Amino acid sequence: MVARDVRHVSGPSQICNNRSRHPYVTRGRVGTESWALVFSSVTHVSHEQSNVSLPMGTSILIVDDEKDLVMTVAYAMEQEGWQTKAAYDGQTALELATGQPLPDLIVLDLMLPDRSGTEICRELRSSDHTKNIPIVMLTARNDEIDRVVGFEVGADDYVGKPFSLRELVLRVKALLRRAERSETPGQDMRFGALRVDASAHQVWVEDSEITLTALEFRLLSTLLVRRGRVQSREALLHDVWGQDPGLPTRTVDTHIQRLRKKIGMASSYIETLRGTGYRFRATPEISA
Repeated sequence: MVARDVRHVSGPSQICNNRSRHPYVTRGRVGTESWALVFSSVTHVSHEQSNVSLPMGTSILIVDDEKDLVMTVAYAMEQEGWQTKAAYDGQTALELATGQPLPDLIVLDLMLPDRSGTEICRELRSSDHTKNIPIVMLTARNDEIDRVVGFEVGADDYVGKPFSLRELVLRVKALLRRAERSETPGQDMRFGALRVDASAHQVWVEDSEITLTALEFRLLSTLLVRRGRVQSREALLHDVWGQDPGLPTRTVDTHIQRLRKKIGMASSYIETLRGTGYRFRATPEISA
């Protein structure tokens, strides 16, 4: 649990003196830069400074064999309201990157104990299931040839060590914005028996048109374009209802129930995850 918002930390000396109250702060090093100094750069990144509105419930997978680095990066990401997962080797990284729910972005170290980051990146890009997940390469190997190889195998960005956490967070935000734009519903979306025309706000289930309210349409479209990923009730309240803190989370349950009733046989595409939220199935077919 994060004991305190990092924006209230004034500088490196205060971070070091109080690191017992900040479990993610260490005196480890990356390159020639103290982690305390790297960590202090988070103080320059605040929610008020950013005009970007990214979905709540965003999940970041951080892959590096340096646990201190992973914890520090995770702390910075969590200050943005994002969820984080950690992997310290290539095999675990692949399991987390391909399992449900899929991460929204991966921060991937080039040099891992069992497999190289380029090999993992190439494998993720070769799968239809994971090929669109943004990947940031994070590595001490900062030569031009290493950057070129990283981009050739499918990395979206490349950050060399030592690095600024402020820069890393901003780069992650930029990639998430780009991915969110690419997820914007197109003119016509088809998923099994379901068809959604975003421009006309029309929905069909097996050629039968279904009448939805504007809010129900937004809810269905949001779940559909984020298929395969868990959406918490809080995230849906933020992204569909416009983050009204006065709404109880059971509002989401009520609207999901109504939506399921209206779309009939397509209701099986919306899965309930107890204690977590909802997920639109990644594929229309039900696995055996």
